[in-house]
Amino acid sequence: MTQWELLETAQIPGTESDLCLYQSGEHFSISINSGGQLMNTIEHESEDALAKLTCSKIADRPQPRVLIGGLGMGFTLAAALCHLGETAEVVVGELVPAVVKWNEGALGEHAGNPLLDRRTTVKVGDVAKVLRSERQGYDAILLDVDNGPEGLTRKKNNWLYSIDGLTEAYTALRPGGILAVWSAGPDRDFMERLRKVGYSVKQVRVRADGKKGDLHAIWLAERDS
Repeated sequence: MTQWELLETAQIPGTESDLCLYQSGEHFSISINSGGQLMNTIEHESEDALAKLTCSKIADRPQPRVLIGGLGMGFTLAAALCHLGETAEVVVGELVPAVVKWNEGALGEHAGNPLLDRRTTVKVGDVAKVLRSERQGYDAILLDVDNGPEGLTRKKNNWLYSIDGLTEAYTALRPGGILAVWSAGPDRDFMERLRKVGYSVKQVRVRADGKKGDLHAIWLAERDS
């Protein structure tokens, strides 16, 4: 069994919960003290797929802009940059300042230090505020804030997956833009909410490590062009 050593903790703003950074050998994991492990540097293929499936569809657009909700361990950001050209901009909304600090240190090396890429802009704070700040500002919005379409890290995140939140995301997307949401598993009710807002929705299932392990879900919701 892998033995993880606790390195640091950081309180999630607006909650009584903490994010916990662990290390085992060369690998790292991030857990929430009230709900178990959220992510690690061993299995991240489904996070890579979230970015690949989305960014490959918009990479040919002139100066594409992407908003990523949740920095995590940087794998989604790194994959997005990999599938976008030099004229792209990727904005990352991260609620917990310590997560940015961890990615600037040894943790970031696992994803290739994507924060150092000149195309990356980090906004520390609630991604909901970032999302509401622009109308038709993004070609794609990628949400990997929780373990699915409910507020796991904090209850306030439930707004992101509500009709109101999904409508705001629709407004923030350019015509033909894509809202992509990562989840630990499927959720039929969430798909119906996406359709009610006006998205064309496709669900993709991806293994945690690409070959075996947990079967995660990714929703690709496209705004009418």
